[in-house]
Amino acid sequence: MKKFITSIIFAVVTYAGDAATWLVGPSQIYQKPSQVATLVQNGDTVLIEAGTYPGDVARWTADNLLIKGVNGLAHLKSGGAVYGGKAIWVIVGDDVTVENIEFSEAKCPDRNGAGIRSEGINLTLRHCFFHHNENGILAGDIASGDFLIEYCEFAANGYPDGQAHNLYINHANSVTFRFNYSHDALVGHEFKSRAYTNLIYCNRFSDENGSASRSIDLPNGGLSILIGNIIVQDPNSENSNIVGFGMEGLSNPNSELYLAYNTLVNNKQTGSFVQFPNATPKVKAWDNIFAGPGTRFSGAAAVLDTAANLSGSVASFHFADALGYNFHLEPSSSAIGAALDPGLAGAVPLTPLHTYLHPANSENRLDADDVGAYHITNTTDAIDATLYSSPIAFPNPTSGRFELKNLGEGSEIFIFNASGKVAGNFKGNNSIDLSRFPSGTYLIIAREGKKTAQLRIVKL
Repeated sequence: MKKFITSIIFAVVTYAGDAATWLVGPSQIYQKPSQVATLVQNGDTVLIEAGTYPGDVARWTADNLLIKGVNGLAHLKSGGAVYGGKAIWVIVGDDVTVENIEFSEAKCPDRNGAGIRSEGINLTLRHCFFHHNENGILAGDIASGDFLIEYCEFAANGYPDGQAHNLYINHANSVTFRFNYSHDALVGHEFKSRAYTNLIYCNRFSDENGSASRSIDLPNGGLSILIGNIIVQDPNSENSNIVGFGMEGLSNPNSELYLAYNTLVNNKQTGSFVQFPNATPKVKAWDNIFAGPGTRFSGAAAVLDTAANLSGSVASFHFADALGYNFHLEPSSSAIGAALDPGLAGAVPLTPLHTYLHPANSENRLDADDVGAYHITNTTDAIDATLYSSPIAFPNPTSGRFELKNLGEGSEIFIFNASGKVAGNFKGNNSIDLSRFPSGTYLIIAREGKKTAQLRIVKL
């Protein structure tokens, strides 16, 4: 019997060093994700065939897992089932990555049933879809944890009491939320985070047919940076303000709020776009569109730094199709050419390098001349992008210094680590030393005027 069991395992598991790859699906020995959740070890990969897995729930305890749907989304259709009274997946392990998974219909007696309940340190989510749960994601208090959530969709999560949300990140070190689509929340918020640092970059938040409260709620403040987002409050919204910052007390350190190049649209008759308490140390808002009725800022900050923001009716901005949530600019828009350089928030550039591409995607932003989340593309932009599209890093990989070729000497160069954080910023020098940087893969983005370029480099 022992030999027979071993032969089955090797039929569905492949090994690379000490790590294993587990295959899950109707055509595999293991037909449901829950069947391998207790078997995987640190560093393993789980590949789940696209399809529907009704009522299957699991708890993942191993670290450094990659759990990925293949050939489409693997749909965990809960039907109301949750693991341990918490979620479809309870992720306890550290440094887990989840890709191409769909979570729906999680419910539990405390009305906090989640697609994912995160209880480990560091979680990365890509290309996932959370809908019709009580919470899309619910993360516990883990002050050292970092979240990276990108290219995901959150829809119709929540509960009528307003205590559940499209996603809710509790106290954590940081959350990077980029290129996502969060919409139609049921009474709760489209995005809620108590993290100490929040980078909210090039997403779309829209109530549409839902009844969400705030589009973005950051109840304890923290260093919070909103760049390049489309944020739309619709008539059925349960709250009159769109972005809330520190409204339950500024208990997080470094409580400063930065907004740049966002398009905020209020389709209600009244309200406020950004609300914060009078004790807020700093609010900086540059190059934003505030379209529709309502007060730009509700609250008094010790430092309120504003420039190149535009207010007016939704119609006055000449959006391509505001009723269809297309907020690209027509050539007659007053936002064109009205932007100013917003500088930095600490080490983070406030000028976006991307724009949100619907649904839950991104594309390069060729210039930062226009106010709001979108720039208007013209022939010159396209020519510049073509001329600037083939940078070369040599040597690559590198153990230290490398040279960037095919870039102008006046280029400003940003280096991002795997978590999406700025690890370095250089200008006027295309010879860069990474000797003090940890080993890993880095994204290099260079800008010179309207021209942008990006590539990846490996530090040995």
